[in-house]
Order: sequence, then C-alpha cells, then structure tokens
Amino acid sequence: MLNRLKSWAIAWALVLSTAQFCSAAGFAIYEWGARDMALGGATVGRADDPGALASNPAGITQLDGIQVMAGIMGIHPVLDVEANGKTETSDEDALYLPPHFYATWKVNDRYSLGLATFSRFGLGTVFDDDWEGRYNSYEATMQSVSVNPNVAVAVTDKLSAAFGVEAMYLNFNQKKKLDLSRAQIQAYDGDADLEADGMGYGFNMALHYKPCQYAKVGLAYRSPITMKVTGDADFSIPSIVGPMPGTLFNDTSASGVVTLPDSFSFGVAVYPLEKLSVEFGAVYTLWSKYDELKINFGDPVLPSATPDESTSPKNWNDVWRFNVGVEYAALDWLDLRLGYVYDNTPVPDETIDYLLPDSDRQIFSTGLGFHKDNWAVDVNYSYLLFADRDIDGRAADFVYDGEVNDADCHIAGVSFTYKF
Repeated sequence: MLNRLKSWAIAWALVLSTAQFCSAAGFAIYEWGARDMALGGATVGRADDPGALASNPAGITQLDGIQVMAGIMGIHPVLDVEANGKTETSDEDALYLPPHFYATWKVNDRYSLGLATFSRFGLGTVFDDDWEGRYNSYEATMQSVSVNPNVAVAVTDKLSAAFGVEAMYLNFNQKKKLDLSRAQIQAYDGDADLEADGMGYGFNMALHYKPCQYAKVGLAYRSPITMKVTGDADFSIPSIVGPMPGTLFNDTSASGVVTLPDSFSFGVAVYPLEKLSVEFGAVYTLWSKYDELKINFGDPVLPSATPDESTSPKNWNDVWRFNVGVEYAALDWLDLRLGYVYDNTPVPDETIDYLLPDSDRQIFSTGLGFHKDNWAVDVNYSYLLFADRDIDGRAADFVYDGEVNDADCHIAGVSFTYKF
C-alpha cells in the first residue's frame, strides 16, 4: 500500500513543480486555488468552498452534498541577482503549472469528509551554469505533493472542528560547479548534481466558528513534517584534468533529514452587507525548525576533515504573513475579488545563499467568480513584488557581496467546481 501511495505521489509531483519565487517567503507555497489566490489567501475564516481543505478543513461542514474542485496555476518568475559585481537574470522562460484537486462529501448533518491533493513546499532557482555564484548553486528545484484526507465534525450549529493526516512526497535536486582550484587540483570547474527524494507524514487540525450571521472565524494548524530523503550525488570532472585521486569526487549515494515547519493560520471574515465580505488573516510559520541542511554521502567525496558530510547552516527565523481579501457579489452569477498579502522572509543575512536568495514580498491580486446552477469557474491574476535585498559575502560558501533586485512574478490561474 505504501509503495502504491509513493508511486501515485511521484506521478503527481512531476506536474506539481512550483517556483519558490511566486509563493510564500522561504519555500512555502500558497497557490492552492484561483479564488484563494484572488482573495490573497484570506479564506481561513470564509472556508466555504472545497479549497477550504487546504486553508481550513473545518469549514467543509458548510458544504452540501458532494463537491469537487480542480484547477491549475500558471506561474512566471523573473529576478536579477548581483554577485561579485556582475548581474545574472534567472531563466526568463520559466513557466510552472502546479495543479490542485479537492473533493468533499457531507455524510450527514454532523460529519463531512474531504480529500485534498496540493503542494505546500517547493522552490525553483535556475541560472546559467557559468554565472558568478555557480560554486554555491546554479540550479535548484524542490517539488512536493501532499495527499491530505480530513474528517470534519459540526460540534454545534456554530462550531466545527476537523482533523486530517498528511502524506507528503518531496523531491530535491541541486546542481553546482566544483572549484577544482580550491581543492588544489587545477583551475577548472567540475560539476556536482545531487538528487534525493522521500516521504514524510504529519497531521492538521482546524476550527471554524460562526458567532453570528455577520462573521466567521477560523483557526488552522499544520504540524511539522520530518522528511528523510535518499538519492545520489553524481560528479563530473573535465577530461583535461585527468583522473582524480581514488577518494575524491566519486559518484555515491546521498541521504539527509530535514524538518519542514509547522504553521498556524487565523482569519476573521465579516459580512457588512449582504453581498460584501471582507476577511483579515495571518499565518505564523515556525521556520526556526529549519536550522541546517545536512547531506550525508555514502563514500568520501571532498578533501576535508569530514569528507562524507556536507552541512549548510540555515538558522531561519519564525515569521508572519498577513493578508486581506474582499469579495463582492456584483450579479447573481458574478463575484468580484481583490486581495493583498505582505510576507516576511525567514532567511537571515548570515545564511542567505543562491539556493534561496529570498526577500520580503507583497502580492496584489484580483479575480472573478462565475457560477450558474451546479457549476462555478474562478479565475485570478496576481502580481508578486519582491523587496530589493543586499547580500553580504561569505567566501567559505561561495556567496559574494551583491544584491537581489528587480524580482517579480506573474500568477494566473483557473479553478472549476461542480456540486453533485
């Protein structure tokens, strides 16, 4: 059964590739649906469509019958990174297409079931392989997919609670150049390609409360997930350099353990008019659990005191994400939406690198909702703007004095919902 689940998750992960530069700070992801994006993710209090399975599963007790939502997001990121006095632009042709799928079933007046398939973590940074920061990283991708069944219970007419379990598949790949002159071999570049994957498991809990007909309150928690990944480290050395010493740069197995953070989400939705709703929300992510990235090699690969291990300190900070979303029912079949997000980066100055040259960001969103009979179609457009950020060099990590600037991202998506 576990092998079947992993095979299914791997197949989904091939299409759930997501760019870090169009998601939340760090490498969290919030592209969970077109309506959710149009409202800036301010749906924890509303929680009134199948996409609530990602933001606040307790809200699915509001949904009648069987409802299904499926869709896709189109993501196009671009950024400039200055390193060692030279500016490099990321892949300008990058386009990521992560899908999402949710299904809910109201079993009876008290119990509801839901199943979600979506992505919570991912990154994508791609530069030319001869750029100044190539010894730190020139290509990095993280892909993940979560399968998340939930049970929601209407405790009272006003209060609902939910509990779910999560199985997450994660694939990580990083490519960087080897400075052979630094290893006192020759003044040429080698190549290192690390790829590993694995499964991790966690849980989530949520509450949804309707104190009156004019307001809804939501609170959701997702647990940390410890990912144990295994894979291979492949090394390429130019033929002009000749054979390496027997203990250096041999292809070998690789493994590592990383803890993905837990988070709390909170939202208050108010309905000042019959056709108007406004929600204010916040997410607190405990990124401090991501304290290091350690890779263990099956065989020694580097001329160092601990040649079978590579450790990169991270020491990230716990951070807040704030959002607001406004929805107006302009017509019986048309909803208008606006959203705004301010997101703090968890990456400190002391450990920022080219694997994740992150900064604070803002997201401005808009969207439309079309609905008739049992069908609903939601579309969104979001513009993500990154704050410029200086980078202080760290020679030991091949990180040079520079700056992240002119970074932005365009996100457009569509979701289809059908009520049986």
